Amino acid sequence: MQRVCFLLKVRKDRLEEYRLRHEKVWAEMQEALTAAGWHNYSLFLREDGLLVGYLETEDYDRARELMDTAEVNTRWQEYMADCFEREEGDVPHGAAHPLAEVFHLA
Repeated sequence: MQRVCFLLKVRKDRLEEYRLRHEKVWAEMQEALTAAGWHNYSLFLREDGLLVGYLETEDYDRARELMDTAEVNTRWQEYMADCFEREEGDVPHGAAHPLAEVFHLA
């Protein structure tokens, strides 16, 4: 099982909206994540907008590939796009490059 951690940046003026939207994550989005192999998925948000994501999966590249082709994910990314700081042309999950794991206590 791969453990994956990534960082993104939520706009400071959109922090509350980001939280509110995640109180009501669409059921079909949750189903797509599960079907793609995303397990134990969590998001942590700091007050300055730093977002830390964590998930476990058998194959992260495959799990992302499956989400990239899921129509509901396209709609979700469009819905969430205004919440993120990003470079021109970036999509939020596309900018989520995994961090290197340097220690794990089992």
